[in-house]
Amino acid sequence: MDWLGRAYLNFTTAPESLQLTGKDGAKTDLLTVVKETVPPCNLNPLLFNGHLQTCWTAFGRAAPATHYKRRIFEADHAEFNGSYAVDFVNRGPEEPVDPSLPPRTAYFSDEEKAAMGSEDSRPMLVVLHGLSGGSHEVYLRHAIAPLADSGEWEVCVVNSRGCANSKITTGILYNARATWDVRQTVKWLRKTYPNRPLFGLGFSLGACILTNYIAEEGASCNFKAAIVCANPWSLDISHKMLSSSFIGHHLYQRVLGTAMRKLAADHKEEIIKYTNVDYETLTTLTYLHEFDRAYQCPTWGYPTEDAYYRDASSNDSLLAVRIPLLCLNAEDDPIASKWGLPRTEAAQNPYTVLCTTSLGGHIGWFELGGGRWHAKPIFNFFNRMAFEIEAESISHDQPLHQAPRKKDAGYSPTHFEPLRRKMQVKLD
Repeated sequence: MDWLGRAYLNFTTAPESLQLTGKDGAKTDLLTVVKETVPPCNLNPLLFNGHLQTCWTAFGRAAPATHYKRRIFEADHAEFNGSYAVDFVNRGPEEPVDPSLPPRTAYFSDEEKAAMGSEDSRPMLVVLHGLSGGSHEVYLRHAIAPLADSGEWEVCVVNSRGCANSKITTGILYNARATWDVRQTVKWLRKTYPNRPLFGLGFSLGACILTNYIAEEGASCNFKAAIVCANPWSLDISHKMLSSSFIGHHLYQRVLGTAMRKLAADHKEEIIKYTNVDYETLTTLTYLHEFDRAYQCPTWGYPTEDAYYRDASSNDSLLAVRIPLLCLNAEDDPIASKWGLPRTEAAQNPYTVLCTTSLGGHIGWFELGGGRWHAKPIFNFFNRMAFEIEAESISHDQPLHQAPRKKDAGYSPTHFEPLRRKMQVKLD
């Protein structure tokens, strides 16, 4: 039972959690590490439900003043070409204000870009933000500041196309299936900083993208470990839950839709130039699903927004994850519905632990004094995995926890492929 903001925690994983070895040779497992690094969840008792926690994000704007340097990447994917921006946490002298960029952000100079790269072995965190957000988001800065300020971590944020004052150079924005930019960034980091262990962190829609990416990479994933926060795992369920309530439809769907309509307005010239989408129609839309229907479906080839939601969901993807993955969700999250949480999938995969809190809202987790609880397990878990766990000892072929399959007992010989997607790239 919740009492005065004290949320209860629940952990779901396979009966035999992933075996790990400490750098001191001690044996442990992923569930034990998670339970030791996830602290009690004591939140602001005045924000006593998911709606209050979520809505307070519009008022609780205090956050660490994180500074960035931006590098623009040209996509190397032939079909999904264009550019996107990656912001690197900057510990150097404060740069002059650039009004074309978010606060505390400046471009790398050509000389600085040419000098990027090193042989150091500091761990590096790759971060993906939520819908229409960017590196400037308050929840994101709360999470990465303790790691960056420790001096032991490097951090970069992959901004989704068109977000955080970046300009699109094609008609493509981004969606929950768009894993190409994070994949290219990880490959570039692996080449540029060959000795740095890489870790992943995603929030909301970025958590969905990150989970899909990690699953697609499977045992070859370059991340040593990752965390996904407030992942709307089953997008179709979350959409239906939002649409079924007055506050979900008229508040959350409207706020998210307004954010995407503003994003479209920021890229009016590019949308008109590169797509056949009726821009004037976009200006009349109110709700998120309307934007997805009018823009995402034609630009990504989906017949309906529901088809997109089903195809881009990441709950099945959880079965293909083969690196240590901590999943943080609040059960009272009004946007990432608890009815879409992949509990049964997490219960089969020893590489994943689903940690739910009974309170917290959608990337709220506000504590008394304005702190954000999610920053604590992020800091603790990544430091444990980076500095205390022997990465080379992690096996990438531990099987899922499934009942034995016996043909003579009527079991089907067919095989389920969690990454079988509906959207396919057709080459001429």
